[in-house]
Amino acid sequence: MEISGLVITFNEEKWIGGCVEDMFRVCDEVIVIDSYSSDRTVEIAEEMGAKVIQQKFLGDGPQRIHGLQFCKNNWILNLDADERLEEDSYLFIKSGKFFDAPYDGYRFRRNTYFRDELINFSGWYPDYACRFFDKRTAQPGTTIVHQDVTGKNVLKSKMHLRHYSWTGFHQIISKKNQYTDWQVEEYVKNGKKTSFLAPFVHGWTSFFKCYIFKKGIFHGLDGFTFALIQAFFSYMKYAKLIKENKKK
Repeated sequence: MEISGLVITFNEEKWIGGCVEDMFRVCDEVIVIDSYSSDRTVEIAEEMGAKVIQQKFLGDGPQRIHGLQFCKNNWILNLDADERLEEDSYLFIKSGKFFDAPYDGYRFRRNTYFRDELINFSGWYPDYACRFFDKRTAQPGTTIVHQDVTGKNVLKSKMHLRHYSWTGFHQIISKKNQYTDWQVEEYVKNGKKTSFLAPFVHGWTSFFKCYIFKKGIFHGLDGFTFALIQAFFSYMKYAKLIKENKKK
């Protein structure tokens, strides 16, 4: 099919093989934009038939935008290395119905797994991500963390991706910490200011929303834990921003 697979990587040897294989189910090429991985990511991707281009990491959105120029097709399947197509999204893309549809992008619901357990509570589902779009009228945003694709008519679909993001709590905390650093970098660049109370307000609001309104309370210790992780992310963004603004 006339679809290009695009994935950005850095030390993803655990996931990249399965990702490339999955994309080749519907794509006629797969482009990997790698940030000079020190593991076997590049070797595995090339063995699977992908074309690898090396690029120093520019940020989540800019790195994806950089990769578009190497994609020969207009329609782009832009998975993360730890994402896979669920059967409903695979069958939709394979059908080719999107060619005649009025949409230039599709947001999928992500089924996120912690080890082998589906985490569909405490704000972790539905975790929408636009991973399929027509680059002529839609493209990734320019933010350096948690970018979102913008287009003329992007559909928020009921189709799914499988997300193998977390293998342990240490990895969650490490990644969340990195994400907050990137988010604060974005805030500082845009001149964002905040108050002393912001970390407490945002942290508490996030916890309350995830634990009560997004049903974490019905999932025992896991519900409390994953709501707390979301609150940690919200709290630390603003705590770090206060520190950075004080430096300036």
